[in-house]
Amino acid sequence: MSIHRRDFARLGVAAIAAFGLGVPARAQDASPFADVLAHIDPQLRPSALRMLTMSAQSQPLGDATVAKRRTESASYAAPLLPDIRVDERQIAGARGHPPVTVFVINAGGAGARPGILHTHGGGFILGQARYELRFLQELARDLDCIVVSVEYRLAPEARFTGSLEDNYAGLRWMHASARELGLDPKRVALLGESAGGGHAALLAIAARDRGEVPVAFQALIYPMLDDRTGSSVRTPAHIGAVLWDAASNRYGWRSLLGVEPGGGAVPAAGVPARVADLAGLPPTFIAVGGVDLFVSEDITYGRRLNEAGVPVELHVFPGGYHAFDRVASETEIAERFTRIKMDALRRAFGQALPA
Repeated sequence: MSIHRRDFARLGVAAIAAFGLGVPARAQDASPFADVLAHIDPQLRPSALRMLTMSAQSQPLGDATVAKRRTESASYAAPLLPDIRVDERQIAGARGHPPVTVFVINAGGAGARPGILHTHGGGFILGQARYELRFLQELARDLDCIVVSVEYRLAPEARFTGSLEDNYAGLRWMHASARELGLDPKRVALLGESAGGGHAALLAIAARDRGEVPVAFQALIYPMLDDRTGSSVRTPAHIGAVLWDAASNRYGWRSLLGVEPGGGAVPAAGVPARVADLAGLPPTFIAVGGVDLFVSEDITYGRRLNEAGVPVELHVFPGGYHAFDRVASETEIAERFTRIKMDALRRAFGQALPA
């Protein structure tokens, strides 16, 4: 199996920007990675090997490489579907914050359809909403819903307070524009992958605490929730070895928070896993691979939500590395991952499941 250009486009900019382009199509030598590959689902080993090879050939994330990788990621944006409408809008930001760009997918039409407020991945430091538009068009088409994706400010140029306010501005605008969009404001879900899952979790907490706009559901896809992972909390060598590792995690959290991750100076308001009270959050779906760096923090967050009385559906896919559903989307395990995620969203929206 090889990773084609389209696969990278659908993967999203978190992996693309972090690991760069171009691995030769020739077979790779698995021997340096044998211990890691032994823990990965057999279907995913070929793609994992290519990811590991790319990582070994790439410079680590840092101030000197982030700008270059932000530029490179633009080349992976997939062509848009011609029949699913996409609108780019400028909306007002929070008081004291700049205007925010949002992309509105599949708006209009008769009736009031459910909606998703989407936050893209990228380790808090990479990615743009515009590069995810094809993926979001397919999501909106398959769920017959409206998607609003926020072009939130990235770290370190903006800390968590800036990105949170951008995302909250998008959610408020979405609710205020429900009639124009053809949206049912009672059926709005938050969805994010990786760092986008962390942003979605913070947004759900902010929406609960501010009490201005309702959120019906949150779908957190291998979410980045805890700054302590890979810093004050060590992980086994086979966990987090593919695509997003402990060093990248420390850099991403340091950029978002403005302090060293894992310590006592970390502001709890910027880290979902450090928020003490999770009661009153919306019903939650969490899915993560068993060798993803975030697996333990995601399991713990799901347990804490459950203990706080929040309905939780948690799935751990044995042998799944970070974002395997996007890198190796043609495998059975990835298709099963996506099917379970989509069915959870359909149930949240009150839609019938496919036969």
